[in-house]
Parts: sequence; C-alpha cells; structure tokens
Amino acid sequence: MKALLVKYKLVIKFILTFLLVYVALSLGYKFYLQFSDGSLYYPDYLTHLVAVQCQDLLQTLGYQVEMIPHNSEPSIKVILNGVYISRIIEGCNAFSVIILFISFIVAFASDFKTTVIYMLLGSVLIYVVNLIRIVIINLGLYYYPEYESILHEIVFPVIIYGMMFLLWVFWVNRFSRIKRVNV
Repeated sequence: MKALLVKYKLVIKFILTFLLVYVALSLGYKFYLQFSDGSLYYPDYLTHLVAVQCQDLLQTLGYQVEMIPHNSEPSIKVILNGVYISRIIEGCNAFSVIILFISFIVAFASDFKTTVIYMLLGSVLIYVVNLIRIVIINLGLYYYPEYESILHEIVFPVIIYGMMFLLWVFWVNRFSRIKRVNV
C-alpha cells in the first residue's frame, strides 16, 4: 500500500487539491447565490452583469435589445428587435466553468505569481468568450430558431468547454510544475 501511495503521490495530490479547491469555490458560489436576493440586481449580480454586457454587445451590432426580468423564474428575458428570443439564467454566467478552470490550474500549480496571473487571464478569457457565445446564440436563435437544440446543447458547450480544455493543456505543457519535475 505504501509503495502505491509513493508511486501515485502526484496523482493523489492532484485529485485531492482539485477536489478541495472545487468544493470550496462551489460552496462559496452556492452561498453567494443563496444570499443574493435579487432586489438590486436581478436575479443575482453576476447574471445581471452578463445580461447587461450582452445587451451592450448586441446594441453595438445594431440590434434593438431589451433585457427584462422574468416574472415567474429567476432569469432575464432577451427581447431582440421586439421578439422574445431566450432567457439568461444563472448557469449562463460561466462562473461554474471558471470554478472548474481555477480548480484544475491550482491542482497543477506553478509558482504563485504565474498561477495567479494565468487563473485571472484564463478566467477573463472564459468570461469574454461566454459573452460572445451568448450574443451569437441569441443571433442564431433570432435568425435560425429551428436549430435551437443544436446551437444551445451541442455547438456552444463545445466552444466554451473546448476552450477551457485548450487552456488546461497549454497550462500543463507550458507552466505546470509537474511537467518540469518529469523532464
């Protein structure tokens, strides 16, 4: 048993670190959502911010956009050129994807400064790509509503999770301490 622990020390350290960071950040986010009453920013600040920024992007592209709080669920209706297109829910703010990204980066940490900078830059990149993803999916739903299922359930998750995976691979190959140990 001891020989196995020694042999797989790095794997065990990775798994435990990943799980610890993931659970801690997820619990923190869950508490944030519980205490976010939506009175000032509906349904919560992060989701509201994503909706406002998507509205700004769509308006910059020349579309008339309204973001209206949904009256029967915690979401924001997207009205594009007078047509109800979609709703932005808490899961659209990419925060759970960012938590997953950060957990992996910490589990494969490099030196403190490099790790923090990469986590921040990667999180910003994920956030920005998510905004662009929401804008494109709303435009896609506006012009091609018959492809809703393919756009929302296949194409756009592949984009956001694929980008996160590429960021992970880049991190492990370029910065991770584990790569340097095994060289």
